[in-house]
Amino acid sequence: MKALVVLGSPRSKMNTDILLEQIIRGLSTEVIEIEKIQLGKLTISPCISCNACGKTGLCFIKDDMTEIYEKFNQSDIIVIGSPLYFNSVTGITKMMIDRCQAFWSSKYVFNQPSIDKNRARKGVFVCTGGAKQSEDGFIGATVVMDLFFKAINTEYTHNLLVDNTDEFFTGERKDILDRAYDIGKELVKL
Repeated sequence: MKALVVLGSPRSKMNTDILLEQIIRGLSTEVIEIEKIQLGKLTISPCISCNACGKTGLCFIKDDMTEIYEKFNQSDIIVIGSPLYFNSVTGITKMMIDRCQAFWSSKYVFNQPSIDKNRARKGVFVCTGGAKQSEDGFIGATVVMDLFFKAINTEYTHNLLVDNTDEFFTGERKDILDRAYDIGKELVKL
């Protein structure tokens, strides 16, 4: 079993990353291969809407996304973490998602998904927001993630949406840390 954990925050060891590390701890309760990547350290160009993937099912841009495409295809568990920026995911996370248009094209235009549809993948979204808000405040991000997980043939199984991080650092919120750990444990049992 393989898990891919993606940090879409420009900052490591802060709210979102701390929760991802807790999920990794939970995943580690079973024998599983875990890889964590930090998008802010990669070179990912934005989608330029050239429609090459609409003609071939593949993105023509050659950058670090090429490796990420294969990692999505080989993973059984995909965890995406992003802070909430203007009620959606960060720009670096959105660039990664937009570049998955190639998966969408192969699946919906060509009816030949380039990502294995027979692999039972589970998807998790972790999102932290500085302001205090209701769960509806995260809806812009969760709608994006729902479409992303559909494009990569992944069942969207969990959200961990944490608000008010400007006032309460996640590293000091035992209930949230425990929930992240439990999500990791649950994922390897699904």
